[in-house]
Amino acid sequence: MSSGSSSPFRLRVEPSLASVPAAEWDACALGSDPAGAPNPFVSHAFLLALELSGCTGGRSGWNPAHLLVETAEGRLVAAAPCYLKTHSQGEYVFDHGWADAFERAGGRYYPKLQISSPFSPVTGPRLLVRAGEQAAPARAALIEGMKTVMQRLGASSVHITFAAREEWEALGASGFLQRIDQQFHWFNANYASFEAFLDTLASRKRKNIRKERQTAVQNGITIEQLTGSAITEAHWEAFFRFYMDTSSRKWGRPYLNRAFFTEIGRTMADRILLVIARRDGRPIAGAINLIGPDTLYGRNWGCIEDHPCLHFEVCYYQAIDFAIARGLAYVEAGAQGEHKLARGYMPATTYSAHFIGDPRLRRAIADYLDRERLHVEAMKEALTAEGPYRQAADDREPS
Repeated sequence: MSSGSSSPFRLRVEPSLASVPAAEWDACALGSDPAGAPNPFVSHAFLLALELSGCTGGRSGWNPAHLLVETAEGRLVAAAPCYLKTHSQGEYVFDHGWADAFERAGGRYYPKLQISSPFSPVTGPRLLVRAGEQAAPARAALIEGMKTVMQRLGASSVHITFAAREEWEALGASGFLQRIDQQFHWFNANYASFEAFLDTLASRKRKNIRKERQTAVQNGITIEQLTGSAITEAHWEAFFRFYMDTSSRKWGRPYLNRAFFTEIGRTMADRILLVIARRDGRPIAGAINLIGPDTLYGRNWGCIEDHPCLHFEVCYYQAIDFAIARGLAYVEAGAQGEHKLARGYMPATTYSAHFIGDPRLRRAIADYLDRERLHVEAMKEALTAEGPYRQAADDREPS
């Protein structure tokens, strides 16, 4: 598929990452920092694990249609993790109302193109562009290629979710509608220890966190952090029980299967932090995190026993402990959750961009997004003002 007669690139749609060399894909995922490591959620290993395990493809409604921009000689210079979707599940940027309105008006919203890391409300690069002098034109070709593929595949729209802000700005300049939302992230101010972090909080918040951490490990509960070869199939078996139990109750349909966890354990264990809670030696709860170049990404949690404050300890406080020990700058603890504010996680803006083919639907969504943006910005400002970090007066309070 050509990108145009005047373009030095050609555009290809690939139905499986198994046909794309990992080194070539990850060279694009590295972007402007080829000496670093790619964001784990757009790494070849993670996305291929979803395909090999059947979490994407088949009847999942996430049909891989990865976009590749190549030179005339066949060198991969840009890519996007892209899926032709027949529903709006597993995205965490909700467009069900858009779909309903369009279909009531006689339109056909599905299929649509989704450019994201499936089932992962995690900010990261979506326009994967190899560093070098061709980076700017390659990215432009990738953006225009999205529109071309949308038309050729009969999709109604293109949705790029949880994009990096710089990508969001470039997409807006290319005619995409811009949307924002918020999550709660923890920021590491070069803390030497968890106690050093606590010292920055208001007195009541500091006391509450200490109490929660003590409560979580009552009743014979111990916590362990596992990475790399320390994670065994027995750990994955236990964690999958937690995941299935909690996901089935909370969402009704877990997105990830047992084979997926074995696959990422095989191919990217050194980029995984698995936190396991045991009571009297028996695994009862756990959380999986992925380790990025400067960020720890909290993803899935589950338990088979309910204990006070255990969720906070396993998901939030253990993540902060790990980030401080590793010198990571941020912890992203997943979607939603204003309860995270009291635990040191502050509001952070997330970004998505949307190209809508039908001009009537586009106008309606543009108007909606203008109003939604004002609400999101006002909410972030209010929540930031309520943050747990101490003011000058708090310094006089006993700890």
